[in-house]
Amino acid sequence: MAAYSKYLTVRHSAIAGATAAACALLCLLNKRRAAAQHGKRSGKQALQNNEQKEVKKERAMVDRVFIARICRILKIMVPRTFCKETGYLLLIAVMLVVRTYCDIWMIQNGTVIESAIIGRSRKDFKKYLFNFIAAMPAISLVNNFLKYGLNELKLCFRVRLTRYLYEEYLKAYTYYKMGNLDNRIANPDQLLTQDVEKFCNSVVDLYSNLSKPFLDIVLYIFKLTSAIGAQGPASMMAYLVISGFFLTRLRRPIGKMTIIEQKYEGEYRYVNSRLITNSEEIAFYNGNLREKQTIHKTFRKLVEHLHNFILFRFSMGFIDTIIAKYLATVVGYLVVSRPFLNLADPRHQNSTHAELLEDYYQSGRMLLRMSQALGRIVLAGREMTRLAGFTARITELMQVLKDLNSGKYQRTMVSQEKDAEKKQALPLIPGSGEIINADNLIKFDHVPLVTPNGDVLIQDLNFEVRSGANVLICGPNGCGKSSLFRVLGELWPLFGGRLTKPVRGKLFYVPQRPYMTLGTLRDQVIYPDTLEDQRKKGISDQVLKEYLDNVQLGQILEREGGWDSVQDWMDVLSGGEKQRMAMARLFYHKPQFAILDECTSAVSVDVEGYIYSHCRKVGITLFTVSHRKSLWKHHDFYLHMDGRGNYEFKKITEDTVEFGS
Repeated sequence: MAAYSKYLTVRHSAIAGATAAACALLCLLNKRRAAAQHGKRSGKQALQNNEQKEVKKERAMVDRVFIARICRILKIMVPRTFCKETGYLLLIAVMLVVRTYCDIWMIQNGTVIESAIIGRSRKDFKKYLFNFIAAMPAISLVNNFLKYGLNELKLCFRVRLTRYLYEEYLKAYTYYKMGNLDNRIANPDQLLTQDVEKFCNSVVDLYSNLSKPFLDIVLYIFKLTSAIGAQGPASMMAYLVISGFFLTRLRRPIGKMTIIEQKYEGEYRYVNSRLITNSEEIAFYNGNLREKQTIHKTFRKLVEHLHNFILFRFSMGFIDTIIAKYLATVVGYLVVSRPFLNLADPRHQNSTHAELLEDYYQSGRMLLRMSQALGRIVLAGREMTRLAGFTARITELMQVLKDLNSGKYQRTMVSQEKDAEKKQALPLIPGSGEIINADNLIKFDHVPLVTPNGDVLIQDLNFEVRSGANVLICGPNGCGKSSLFRVLGELWPLFGGRLTKPVRGKLFYVPQRPYMTLGTLRDQVIYPDTLEDQRKKGISDQVLKEYLDNVQLGQILEREGGWDSVQDWMDVLSGGEKQRMAMARLFYHKPQFAILDECTSAVSVDVEGYIYSHCRKVGITLFTVSHRKSLWKHHDFYLHMDGRGNYEFKKITEDTVEFGS
């Protein structure tokens, strides 16, 4: 036992500790592998296969594709040579140069102070100590100017990129198409908020973390070459290249894992926001337990991935620290010791002990700073790989927005897979139809009514409606009533034929559950116009009051405190009041045609009759979806869909059989 204790020296203890750490790491890896295999056995095989397929679509490596992507985004964030962002980039670059020179000065001044202490020179000690005290405010100012520039640049980049993305996202109906037509991006809100912020922070941090070390290396090489020769800095640079290449190969999974992490974060946030949005319906169904299972399942999936990511980063951190920090220090010691341990070196043959000490401290600290700079560059590769993941997601969002704005979208066409005969008879090509803008006319000329995923509801739709002829649309659920309006409103693409209709601004849609915007009571009536738009149209608040009176909402103006009152109108107004508010909004805009989708279901029959009479009086032609028999007398034609691909469009006469409730 004594022999064993004697054998276990400090050196062998270090080897034993490293072996124990390696064993612990292997145990953790095996544990995670076993957990993953257990998850596969518990019914997650199909889900994981799908996720792997999705990940394969994304390339998140530091390569030429990454460089091309980030250059494309940088052109958006730095649009011109002379702009605010360029100014902050120059400020950061200047502060980095000044800070490096401050570091060199502090090394030299600190070495002289220590030499004065060792040489017992009170005069030199006071002189150089006072120099250091006098320089402290300037050095502190440089450091804080650097932080200020970095924070402002992050904010400027985020503003530029966010404005560009929202400009594309809110162009026409792109925001609708992304969620309802295209299935490439599931959670655009996650990308537009958190991913953009993280991307901008990562870009600026990488700029700082790469620029400062590179600058340090250049200046320290210049200083060290004159002190210990060119061989030392050359050895450090060779170590940088070899270790950087090795660690870059090991870090490749970080990019893909970052993409999956942001995807799961978006899904987790989506199920929570969905619970808030549909809280009333869920409460009526007493569905809290089921929703809890859904949220826990989504959160568990996120946590399992984060556990794997943390373990991978732990493993990489273990290797990074050894290669980028400790081995770099070892190489630094080997390099700086050569001229001192070589007794034949002419540089120090006649040097005193104090001169040797001062030279060693100065050269050693510079080399130590250089090795630290090399280590930061090696570790910056880890952040670059993570940045590649954010870059891939932002680029995908930009590409999807570009496609949607040019009329292209990608979606699984289920109808083509299950019905080959229909595919031959009707090639489903989104956007192949023709839209003609004309006033006072809506005409469907051999237009197929097709959903975005390829389900054919009506093979060949033909009818014509001119201003003044109201149309009642009826049929069972799922027959295509709402689909007709989505095609008419240009929300869905036209798969063929020719559609003649007024421009978008002359066609108005009133849904069963009207949208109440954030803002004042006036905003609810004039939406989507602003107060400036109202004034340009020459419509006074007194006219708005008449619109409310027409739908029997005049009392709400006094009840809620006037036109400028701000409330949560979705909660303040009842269902019937919201529907009548939507009709007042219709009177304000006075479109040529209006689509009423069960929008008077919570309104009394007498108020409903007055609304229809007023619309005819002011020249608004109506397309109405309703099951009320009382509305037939307000319409001139009816369009009936049977849900099996057939329809009939006929004029309403005294002999027409009315159906409904």
